[in-house]
Amino acid sequence: MDYTGITALVTGASKGIGRAYAHELARRGAHVALLARSAEALDALAAEIRTRHPVDAHPLTADLSTPDGPAHAVRDLAARKITIDLLINNAGAGTVGPFLHRPYPPQRRNVDLNVHGLMALTHALGGQMITRGRGGIINVSSTAAFQPMPYQAGYAATKAFVLSFSEALAHELRGTGVHVMAAHPGAVATGFFDGTTAVMDPRVTDSPDRIAAKTLDDFARGRLNSYPGRPLHRVQTIAARLLPRATTVRATGALNRRLGHHTAKDL
Repeated sequence: MDYTGITALVTGASKGIGRAYAHELARRGAHVALLARSAEALDALAAEIRTRHPVDAHPLTADLSTPDGPAHAVRDLAARKITIDLLINNAGAGTVGPFLHRPYPPQRRNVDLNVHGLMALTHALGGQMITRGRGGIINVSSTAAFQPMPYQAGYAATKAFVLSFSEALAHELRGTGVHVMAAHPGAVATGFFDGTTAVMDPRVTDSPDRIAAKTLDDFARGRLNSYPGRPLHRVQTIAARLLPRATTVRATGALNRRLGHHTAKDL
């Protein structure tokens, strides 16, 4: 895909990797629709992008974890007559700690965001792309998708869904002009664990800017899966697919215990 002149919708655009996707797309000449819950942060980002690049930037507010959130976003796009050529389903969240020791409502909201929000936007906007005979969808998954992860059980399960869903949909859409890719970054310096006692190891984290640039490079090459982080993170996904499942879950459980995830709490 040549990004020049297209319009891309980035979910979770107010911070982290989403913010990096928005800037990288604008740098490559794409107009951007910026979707998140925080209107103030989106307005500031849109103004920043317009100042730096000769493209349009449209802030849109919606909570994709709610039942009507995705439909609200689609209606807003239609009302503004914004046609989306590339959908980047980046919005996502996850809790850390033992599943039964964590409150359930936020874990349910994370599933609604990571699964329902992504599926609903893909269905609505992907259907429009099929009608036009062109378009693209990038679903941001994670290296967590490739194995069960004790103490991040719900998060890893949602990302496994994104991986499976994306690969199956990509097959269904062959020959339609609509390309689907899943992106699997590893640990990224985004403040993912902010508000908890868990921390990222800075020795193995990637920058959001690197992840955004490499993801878009891989999508332009027509990849089915993108591994935009450092090579170590991809090697870990290969090992998880080769080892017995029982061995893999013991290994990831031991790793997360060493990282202190088994005792993680909200601050």
